[in-house]
Amino acid sequence: MKGRIRLALAGLVALALAAGGAALTGGASATPPDLLQAAKAAGAKFHSIEQAERAGYELASPCVESPAGGMGFHYENPELMADDAIDPLRPEILVYAAKPNGRPELVAIEYWKRDADGSRLTSGDRPSVLGQAFDGPMPGHSPVMPVHYDLHVWLYEANASGMFAPFNPAIDC
Repeated sequence: MKGRIRLALAGLVALALAAGGAALTGGASATPPDLLQAAKAAGAKFHSIEQAERAGYELASPCVESPAGGMGFHYENPELMADDAIDPLRPEILVYAAKPNGRPELVAIEYWKRDADGSRLTSGDRPSVLGQAFDGPMPGHSPVMPVHYDLHVWLYEANASGMFAPFNPAIDC
């Protein structure tokens, strides 16, 4: 009897470890808080713009702001933007803001996907990640950017408007 109990406990421990591993890698059993932590850890290597540039991210915009607050400077990865796959551990865009010391710091990540039919009137292909539906469809933010969806995630700077809000009232340009 003791042997069966030990075997059953060992099986439960193995199952728990497997589920935990799936959560960290974004497997089907992952919960949004697990994925948020994994996404935050994956983006941490890009706190330096130089590291982001070495990984293929390029400055794509001046500092963006609106009456609702700022976004900051967007660094896009063209290779990731060309691929329609959404990987929570590989954001298409990194968002930096100048801090009081003048140095730019990573404040958010942004997921991006082109709209399949290029129409702002349909949204049947709206993607989601981290348990959140993307904003859009919206027009491109530059002449060469197509109609798309995007989702900001303020992982490195608190946002009074919400973690997934596009603009952050704490960000100034």
